[in-house]
Amino acid sequence: MTFPRNSNILGWLSDRLPVGWLREAAAAKSVPRHKHSFWYIFGGLTLFFFGVQLVTGLLLALYYQPSPEHAYESVAGIVNDVQHGWLVRSIHSWSANLLVAMLFIHMFSAFLMKAYRKPRELMWLSGALLLFLMLGFSFTGFLLPWDTTAYFATLIGTEVPKTMPIIGTWGVSLIKGAEEIGEATLTRMYSLHVIYLPLIALAIISFHVLLNQLSGSSTPVGTAERRPPIRFFPNYFYRDLIAWGLGLAALLVLATMLPWGLGDKADPFASAPSGIRPEWYFWPLYETLRMIPAQVLWINGELIVNLIVGTLTIFWFSVPFIDRRSARGERSPVFTAIGVLLISYMLLTIGLAYFT
Repeated sequence: MTFPRNSNILGWLSDRLPVGWLREAAAAKSVPRHKHSFWYIFGGLTLFFFGVQLVTGLLLALYYQPSPEHAYESVAGIVNDVQHGWLVRSIHSWSANLLVAMLFIHMFSAFLMKAYRKPRELMWLSGALLLFLMLGFSFTGFLLPWDTTAYFATLIGTEVPKTMPIIGTWGVSLIKGAEEIGEATLTRMYSLHVIYLPLIALAIISFHVLLNQLSGSSTPVGTAERRPPIRFFPNYFYRDLIAWGLGLAALLVLATMLPWGLGDKADPFASAPSGIRPEWYFWPLYETLRMIPAQVLWINGELIVNLIVGTLTIFWFSVPFIDRRSARGERSPVFTAIGVLLISYMLLTIGLAYFT
């Protein structure tokens, strides 16, 4: 088959597929231009790193074997024997960290700019759900190398939710699949990580992007738009491409200069080594558990932390419906203060976990 001489591939496709509406939608979309426009870039960077995760994850899945007998050896084989396997794994691991970092920045910038107000409530809800899905990706993927740190960090992490009323023990049993972390746990973690969570995430990301196309980017309350908006295509799209290029450059530098390591193979019968910690984005929870006593009056300390996490989760999803001032287009200093306090607490606890 040959393409017509006076046509390019996009033109050839547009003559045969109903893609005209895509061009019209891209041409109609614009991005507000104001002093906070820079923060919009982090949404695109989050999407970019998610794409990197999908591509590198598919490559790693070609060689990975999800069983306690072979998981560690298969990862070691990827690192040591597969051509450029160490680089693909390092890119996958570093991009997971950068993805979560970009997502937190995107989420908190949207919170502080009150981007959840009408008519963008569903966009906020889908974005909040994506945050928890990405944390689920990280938690389920952490065990897969089956090294010492992964095993014992997962063992500790699955014990914490047990104190939650009603759903705690049931939820942990559903994830672990057995009394102890073993083959059933690894199989379930792998299935969640490579099948269920990606399918759910792709659906919600598509919905989130569609809502952004329909509702557009939010302008912060009280910000006057004195300049015309930026056309998304091609003007802002080029900015996104530049940000993606810088993100890719940073990712490659980290992956090559600081290759992601692999510890010793997990021994379920050994004692947990000292200093076992989860990934940095779970450090606020980790430090909170360390700071709260095991027993406060007659209440279990872990239960208190779980109740705090549950309350914050409900609050985070309810923000568009309880911040009535922003809904009326007024400044909302209380919710701004809440956002600043949450950011400060996260940075403080991450710093404490890093230096102690």
